[in-house]
Amino acid sequence: MREEGWTGMPELSLAPTLSLLAAFGRTPALPFQTLWRTTGHRFRPPQVTPFIPRIRRAQDAVLAGGEIQPAEGVTLTREQHRGGTPTLVLGGFVPDGPEQVYLLRSFLIKQGSLYYAHYPDDGFSSDLIFAQLDDLVTELATVHGQPPVIFAVSFGAGLLLEWLRRMRLAGRTPAVRGIILVSPVACAADLLVPGEPKPTTLLGRAIKPYLGSNDRTERGVTEKSRAIFTKMFEAGAQNKEALRGLLTRQELRLLRTTVIGTLQRITSTGASARVQALLQLEFPSAYFCPTLLPLTEAPTLILYAEKEESVLTHLAPSRFALQTAHCAYFPQSACKTISNPRGSPVQHASLIFHCSNFLPPISAFYRGLKKRNALKAA
Repeated sequence: MREEGWTGMPELSLAPTLSLLAAFGRTPALPFQTLWRTTGHRFRPPQVTPFIPRIRRAQDAVLAGGEIQPAEGVTLTREQHRGGTPTLVLGGFVPDGPEQVYLLRSFLIKQGSLYYAHYPDDGFSSDLIFAQLDDLVTELATVHGQPPVIFAVSFGAGLLLEWLRRMRLAGRTPAVRGIILVSPVACAADLLVPGEPKPTTLLGRAIKPYLGSNDRTERGVTEKSRAIFTKMFEAGAQNKEALRGLLTRQELRLLRTTVIGTLQRITSTGASARVQALLQLEFPSAYFCPTLLPLTEAPTLILYAEKEESVLTHLAPSRFALQTAHCAYFPQSACKTISNPRGSPVQHASLIFHCSNFLPPISAFYRGLKKRNALKAA
């Protein structure tokens, strides 16, 4: 793991690509951590339930205009725990939050309740989602007395950065305990080099057709995007033995079924709306000015993978901005590159297949939050 700073992918190779289904051939010998997790799930399965915030002022104001419908916002679920540091998970384009942190869940739930944002399947309104974020953070901080850590991945990190920018523009301070950004995608130029005739990244190939087609909702475009996302997910299982050490055969089957199911549920309208939301995100360099920075004084951890180039272009402007000037955006921040010297390279937002590589800095981040709280209470 390399560190770019601290205060207080050539194109992804798919040869040989291991389909997750190939890992179902025989039952693996489980390491202790996997056995402990699955045994715990058997006797005390995760209880994820719908969550409807009591505070709705911001989202009601957005919906009052009548142009945006409730179905264009996120659906929230919660897994309750008595810990004092709740975490809100904002996933990438796919999968949804619970699958995004599947192997990190046992750690995160010990810190406090887990809240998951599920993006809509047939639409997408950034304005409504930001309002929902306003309401949830306000409720956790004021009603429960527990400002959350917001754990944002890929496209979700871009949404979070835009929410923070809008909060700063409005002269408001978000009541968050901490921020974690994993492989942030903060603008379309992170995935597509402006003017290039053909995208050089897999995710760029998935979204490019939505930019050039007069009918962005045509079925063929959506099917192509689904195929690319499926290929990206299954490419994470290149190391058969390592995969068997991470997940049981049943877990692999369930995880794959859930992720593919999410992809199938997203309609052409929903896919197009997500891409349009990405296009509306501001370049981080566009708000590199003293009137809008810092975005927050809350402790922040920024994590990039050693092999981001299957998703992020070599000229990705948000990566350049955050790696070189993250302290301007987040004064109490660390920016690290996650590597895996003993196995397959860490890919973009690979929180499932490289969970053990991401966990140490994430764990240290939460320990730091606890120390800060203890010092304040002293």
